[in-house]
Amino acid sequence: MRNNRSLGRYSLLFGSILLFVTTLSLSGSSVGSSEEPKPPTPVKHVDLGKYVGLWYEIGKIPNRFQRKCVGNTTAFYSLREDGRIDVLNRCSIKDGGAIEAKGIAKVVDEETNARLKVSFVRFLGFSLFWGDYWILGLDEDYKYAIVGSPGRKYGWILSRQTSLTPDELDQVFSVLREQGYDPDDFEMTTHPSQSGIEER
Repeated sequence: MRNNRSLGRYSLLFGSILLFVTTLSLSGSSVGSSEEPKPPTPVKHVDLGKYVGLWYEIGKIPNRFQRKCVGNTTAFYSLREDGRIDVLNRCSIKDGGAIEAKGIAKVVDEETNARLKVSFVRFLGFSLFWGDYWILGLDEDYKYAIVGSPGRKYGWILSRQTSLTPDELDQVFSVLREQGYDPDDFEMTTHPSQSGIEER
C-alpha cells in the first residue's frame, strides 16, 4: 500500500508539473503571438517563365550560410518538367576560388507563385529542410526582385544586372520599408569579376 501511495503522489506531482509547464507554454505563446508583427506581403503574381534565369545579388541581410562569400554572388533558376525549379547559387570566396550550392524550389502558393520553399539538402533522393522564399517586390519588367522570409530574418535584393541605378535602388529601399524591413540591415554585394559565372 505504501508503494502505491508513493506512486500516486509522484504521479500527482508529475501531473501538476506537466500541467504548469503546459499552461506556461501556452500562455507564453499566446502573448508572443500577439506581439509578433504581421509577415510581409508577397507580390500579387509572378510569371515563373520570366522569373527564371540568372540573377545577381545586389544586397543581403548577412546570414551564416553565405558567410564565406565575398562577392560575385549569383542565383540561376531553371524550370523543371515537374513544375519545380532547379537552383544554382554561386559566389567568390576569399582565396579567389568559387563555391556553389545546388538546390530545388517548389511553389507553395499557386495562385500567385510568389511564395516558394527552397531546399539545398538531399538525402536518399529526398529534399530536406525547406526554407521560405517569398518574392516581396518585383519590377514590372523583371529587372530586379526583393526576396524575403515571413519573419524578416532573411532578405535579398536581386537584379538582372550587376548593379542597380540610384533610382532603382531608391525604389527597392522604399519597398523594403513598406514590407517592414530596415534597408540598413542589408549588406551590399560587389561584383568585381563575373568571368566564372555562366548561364547554364
